[in-house]
Amino acid sequence: MTEPFTDDTTDDEHKLVLRTLTVEDYESFKETMDAAYPSLGGSWSRDQFLSQLAVFPEGQICIEDHGRVVAAAISVIVEYDLYGDDHTYDEIGGNGFLTTHDSSGETLYGIDIFVHPDYRGLRIGRRLYEARKALCERLNLRRIVAGGRIPGYRQYAATMTPAAYIRQVCNKEIHDPVLSFQLSNGFHVRSLLRNYAPEDRESGATATLLEWINIQYSDNASSLKRQKREVRVGAVQWQMRPAETFKDLMTQVEYFVDTIAGYHADFVLFPEFFNFPLMGQLNQDNPAEAIRDMAAFTEPVREELQRLAVEYNINIIAGSMPEYEDNVLRNVCYLLRRDGSWDRQYKLHITPDEHACWGLTGGDKLAAFDTDVGRIGILICYDVEFPELPRLLAEQGMQILFVPYWTDTKNAYERVRRCAQARAIENECYVVMTGSVGNLPNVENMDIQYSQSAIFTPSDYAFPHDAIAAEATPNTEMSLVADLDLRKLKMMRHKGSVRNSKDRRLDLYKLEWIKKTAD
Repeated sequence: MTEPFTDDTTDDEHKLVLRTLTVEDYESFKETMDAAYPSLGGSWSRDQFLSQLAVFPEGQICIEDHGRVVAAAISVIVEYDLYGDDHTYDEIGGNGFLTTHDSSGETLYGIDIFVHPDYRGLRIGRRLYEARKALCERLNLRRIVAGGRIPGYRQYAATMTPAAYIRQVCNKEIHDPVLSFQLSNGFHVRSLLRNYAPEDRESGATATLLEWINIQYSDNASSLKRQKREVRVGAVQWQMRPAETFKDLMTQVEYFVDTIAGYHADFVLFPEFFNFPLMGQLNQDNPAEAIRDMAAFTEPVREELQRLAVEYNINIIAGSMPEYEDNVLRNVCYLLRRDGSWDRQYKLHITPDEHACWGLTGGDKLAAFDTDVGRIGILICYDVEFPELPRLLAEQGMQILFVPYWTDTKNAYERVRRCAQARAIENECYVVMTGSVGNLPNVENMDIQYSQSAIFTPSDYAFPHDAIAAEATPNTEMSLVADLDLRKLKMMRHKGSVRNSKDRRLDLYKLEWIKKTAD
């Protein structure tokens, strides 16, 4: 967003432009915020600033003068009911990192507006308020809410309460440099916020809870983008049995897609290497050659699954299959969405056996994927044993993690299971995992299977006491279906017994993806 700023009170020396903040703005942003809040700790850190731009770039607005940021407005979208009318500045702003941002929320929360002292009197603050209102209307949000300072209260603290002071300001008996300005911009005082910002001594640590109602808000329009509250997932505990033809394999696959879709599920998950029943036709004297030949089936399977996803109106997580391109063998899982689009996630960590027997190579990209019912992640088997990966996905807003696996023995299975359950707890998300059972005679390195598919939840009062939503019978071909309430995840992250996401000590440590790719 870039817009020329014109004001009758400006002179020819100024060239004021309203736009969104960029990474390059930090130094002048810091200078202006330091100048605006000399008694309140000054500017946010660079890490906080970069996080604000990353999670909600269009909500971070500034006014520049000849390239220098001289004023800024910082905002976040929240589901306000999770916080209510009794919250603190650090709580609702994610300690300055805006980790509370929720694109499916209905409230634009004003974290801050500030103007460099040298530019006060140019009505710049009013321009920022108008830009924030326009953003609220454009995104079809219900309202703007903010916690407002009352710095003028320090002169009256000895003679009246904050509530009495606010009434006097609202009645125009007293002028407050912040509250009076906010009232003139169409905000009304909803209530008091005590201990909102303890360091704000001028305001007596008290703030006004301000609200501006978007009269153009449309409930119907919002419902189109509102995320589904309850997601139904299915997992197929797959029986490995020889398949003579491609059609034989796909007949079995379609049976399970049809079955799970019949329960109106949003997702169906297949196991790692679920297409290996076709491998019995290939050269078992050379497993490395056989799996590369198997890769020839991968694209036809993907195309057929894409057709099934659309036809049965279900998102398919296609376990994993070998991919052989440019003399590189990888293990890939496809997400086939029911709208016809698709994505893929490669297995990043390769086990010693996979490397020694087949010569598999790990991928180098990780992403959370958007679907029509929420944001998901996919980690193939061994990858879930590395906690960094789910944490990176959680930071991208992942709500459900899908883990297709293949294990031959119970101890191998238990590694995957226990790590998967830990990932659900520490990342406050759901985890759906499934594998294969039975035997594949005459298929080298894939001859026995062990599995007990499961769907895990976080561990708190709102979830099952054992943090398991559903669990299969070990080593039996079957399917699981469970409903996962996404709202419970939000509630837990803000009001749970423990709050892993919120309580991370980002002042002490951080996790960073360092691989740079051309695309």
